[in-house]
Amino acid sequence: ALLIFFEALILMLFGADVKTIGYIKIAKGLEFLGAIITPLQIVIVAVSFVLLVALFLFMKKTKTGKAMRAVAGNKDAAEIVGISAEKIYSRSFIIGSAIAGIAAILVGLEQNLQPMMGTNLMIKGFTAAIIGGIGSVPGAILGSFLLGFAENYGIWFLPSGYKDAIAFVILFIFLLFRPYGILGIRKNFQK
Repeated sequence: ALLIFFEALILMLFGADVKTIGYIKIAKGLEFLGAIITPLQIVIVAVSFVLLVALFLFMKKTKTGKAMRAVAGNKDAAEIVGISAEKIYSRSFIIGSAIAGIAAILVGLEQNLQPMMGTNLMIKGFTAAIIGGIGSVPGAILGSFLLGFAENYGIWFLPSGYKDAIAFVILFIFLLFRPYGILGIRKNFQK
């Protein structure tokens, strides 16, 4: 609901026209295994990799990262040993927002900006997390690669307008048959 609110607010403030950041024009990309890759795309992959490694090390090696994992695993047990769940939630929100901000800048440089672009990106991110397994960072990485592969492979056989529909079909299939994802932990709920 908050996303819809902000999309409508952006639509009212800036209009429905597509906007560009005005990044420098790229004359020619590099060919890699038959695909054209622009220098900007290489920068995006590099920044994403650096952020991924930094987040991984932060979560595994720092006191705050370990506290975040503890609160995510069992909030009550974490509070018993003296971890303030509210502080951890705030720090998690700040770190997540910073990473989302960096991602937004990178996406804005690569694509044109439009008021309703967040919904599609959110659905694809959610689908990648479901495929890989909620709560699993390696699973989210695997899920995003599998989703990207499926979308791009799918448009060889379907019109390109169906690219976004492929994400919905994959999400539907995983939610029906494997809701815990590929690397997610299967939870058994007993009555």
